[in-house]
Amino acid sequence: MSIQYRRTQARALFDAGVAAADPVVATTCALGAQPVPASLIIAVGKAARGMAQAALAACPTVPCMVVTNIENARPLQGAQVFAAGHPVPDENGARAADAVIAALADLGPHDHVLALISGGGSALLPAPVAGVSLADKAAVNDLLLGSGADIMQINLVRQQLSRLKGGGFLQAAAPARVTALILSDVMGDDLRAVASGPTVAPLGTCAQARNVLQNFDIWDKCPLSVRDHLFKYAATAPQPNADNRLIGANPISLQAMARVAGDAHVIADPIVGDVAVAARQICDAAGEGITLWGGETTVQLRGTGRGGRNQELALRIALEARARGWADGWVCLQGGTDGRDGPTDAAGGVVDSGTLGRINDTAARLANNDSYAALAQAGDLLITGATGTNVADLGVLIRPVG
Repeated sequence: MSIQYRRTQARALFDAGVAAADPVVATTCALGAQPVPASLIIAVGKAARGMAQAALAACPTVPCMVVTNIENARPLQGAQVFAAGHPVPDENGARAADAVIAALADLGPHDHVLALISGGGSALLPAPVAGVSLADKAAVNDLLLGSGADIMQINLVRQQLSRLKGGGFLQAAAPARVTALILSDVMGDDLRAVASGPTVAPLGTCAQARNVLQNFDIWDKCPLSVRDHLFKYAATAPQPNADNRLIGANPISLQAMARVAGDAHVIADPIVGDVAVAARQICDAAGEGITLWGGETTVQLRGTGRGGRNQELALRIALEARARGWADGWVCLQGGTDGRDGPTDAAGGVVDSGTLGRINDTAARLANNDSYAALAQAGDLLITGATGTNVADLGVLIRPVG
């Protein structure tokens, strides 16, 4: 069995995982099983357009607003579509947030909002609290993304700086009822963390948000307006109730990959944390044949290069394989299900036993966080284009048997 065959096999398994998170299918099934008498549809996130398409098929006359990333923003009949910046919030997203808040403000006690929530919604729908500018909020977002903080910590801070996150959507919609269909991109599927939890209670308090920023040594780098806000202890308003339904998640996609593989070892626990540690963990667990995993790692930015957590993890697995003296013929694919890894056009990387030989000084490139250039030189970037969904990351490792 050739390396090229294994590379094709790895891509087919990854594609099966992405297909299992198809937002149209998931939303259609959810609404078919339990219809929602919606008077307004608001879809937010990387999978927003697909989810809205399915909702409009079930409720074709209901007003609909879609806020999604630029790569996934295409016209949708019956919907107002907003294209917003991701991963860094922009003015387009701020205008979309204002439009959403205005639409929610017009609702009464007999209205029912169908909220379609998916990963990426946190950055796509920025609604800074009073006194904090969008530029200041974006600066904090940049600091967090490069700090090594995990998604729960990042979202805890984001919630405290937003009018919509951490249940703010519910506050804005009250007294209307809210039903949310949620496509999860976070490990453990804590709904407070998906898109920073617009329809659930917040992850923490202002004081806890301060602790996150201080623990990652970025507090002093935050704008003064942010630090001032996080020192306030505003009274918490009563949290309205919502009907939150999880309709797609990373473990569901991982199970789909395992069904297609037929005979594979699935790493039970999500792969999270620092990419260097994650690479060792994966290689420790991998035997001969096919190994599959899901998760979402973190990268601490120290250099000026381009890349993302999936690209860097793929390269670090290649280094681990060489250090362990693995026989030639192995292949590893690591990719983001949304089709975009960091600020690049790649979803991740597909590396094999020959990858490091095709790169000049892999260690130096990794030290500069320049995984994109390294994989591009090797011809090993995973390019999928925007997938229209987002359930975090998936990985495949195939080693020769015998």
